[in-house]
Amino acid sequence: MYRISGNRALVQTTDFFTPIVDDAFAYGQIAAANAMSDVYAMGGRPLTALNIAGMPVDLIPPQVIHRILRGGAAKIKEANCSLVGGHTIRNPEPIYGLAVTGIVSPRRMLTNANARAGDVLVLTKPLGTGIITTGIKRGLTSHLLERRVIAMMSKLNDAGPELAERSLLKAAVDVTGFGLLGHLGAMCRASGVGAEIFVSRLPVLGREVFDLIAANCIPGGSRDNLELANHSAEWDGVSDQQKVLLADAQTSGGLLLSVPRRNLDKVLRLLQRLNTSCAAVIGGIVRSARPRIKISP
Repeated sequence: MYRISGNRALVQTTDFFTPIVDDAFAYGQIAAANAMSDVYAMGGRPLTALNIAGMPVDLIPPQVIHRILRGGAAKIKEANCSLVGGHTIRNPEPIYGLAVTGIVSPRRMLTNANARAGDVLVLTKPLGTGIITTGIKRGLTSHLLERRVIAMMSKLNDAGPELAERSLLKAAVDVTGFGLLGHLGAMCRASGVGAEIFVSRLPVLGREVFDLIAANCIPGGSRDNLELANHSAEWDGVSDQQKVLLADAQTSGGLLLSVPRRNLDKVLRLLQRLNTSCAAVIGGIVRSARPRIKISP
């Protein structure tokens, strides 16, 4: 964040990755939505974006590259953001993403460092994208679930500034590569608190996710996340499949919101009005001398 006046600051971020779905247009949309998510998680609004692309031009025809860039441009336009240029290089494998500049009020900016004991944790997208996209690559995922995960990953996290500008939250973070437990753990460490999660309340993209876990369709990043999470997690009657889901590396995942209990009804109503993927109350923030996370049934 870079303050430019008393009531305005810039938020700058960048993100890109290799394709996680076969459809070029959808890949562009997902990568753009994911890149803008950090701005939304801080309560900001994207202003400008620069394309970042690396393409193996001897393997990918120009019309496919064009569809990737069109997908990204469509999502940028949906965000009322301006695409102002970018840079492309030759690369052994395709990468695409954005460098994004947004604007936020320094007084209402959100971070992951202000969660307080008694806050309620709300999640705005269901879990399972890492497992499902791995299943897509292995040909194990149904077309219905594939369409659903693409639609979810393409959805903007634009509820962030709507909530921040109304001063309804204490803290927020977008759930991405470190999984729900990884990002919640970072929030607990930054805020000096602990947390409790109830597995039965977790939103999941579909029961097929657990079938994929049973088939050992688990990305390496999710396995690494689980190994790290075991250092701070206190498991209480949680199955191995549920542990994997909690640690699953998400792409363009939802916002994890720390909501003062007095604001919970307002937040849930606003999320419903904004048509977020979900508004699941999954647990809460607790007092703790160390950043432990208790996971209960």
